[in-house]
Amino acid sequence: MTNLKRALGAALVAAAAAGLSVGASAEMMHSKTVMVGGAAMYPTKNIIENAVNSKDHTTLVAAVKAAGLVETLSGPGPFTVFAPTNKAFGKLPAGTVDTLVKPENKATLTKILTYHVVSGAMDSKAIAKAIKAGHGTATLTTVQGEPLTAKMMGGKLMLTDAKGGMSMVTIKDVYQSNGVIHVVDTVLMP
Repeated sequence: MTNLKRALGAALVAAAAAGLSVGASAEMMHSKTVMVGGAAMYPTKNIIENAVNSKDHTTLVAAVKAAGLVETLSGPGPFTVFAPTNKAFGKLPAGTVDTLVKPENKATLTKILTYHVVSGAMDSKAIAKAIKAGHGTATLTTVQGEPLTAKMMGGKLMLTDAKGGMSMVTIKDVYQSNGVIHVVDTVLMP
């Protein structure tokens, strides 16, 4: 029994040295490193620290920088981000992204990007619970202020934007130190 106590004590000391607390959150306990865009997304890093490493999100990162949202998304949050891939941005009409990242269009770009963010950390289980409580749909209020509608279709989480466009979550539950990211295949429009 003494060896067990010593081993447990050593494990607690090691955890404390690593910056973990004995009462670590359930989110951190079940989160794991997920690969996105060929890069590991570490749950100990924030949204920006992870996103800059994904080769599938270079357009999103450039847009976040152009909109001046790096500091916000590096902050404590928590945030839920529906992160469009480069292919998602590629679905927009030709020249749209180039136009949006111009300084004179910062307000429009910010409106679109903040429409992809919900306050709080909502993993897929929390969204599914909200969908069930909403009898098949859930309304998620974005940081931008307008709602997104979430529902399950064929086992996939689908989002419907204010214009009726649909986006599918292709990678769910990418935990961050300041929230959670869900990768989406279409840019959402307020």
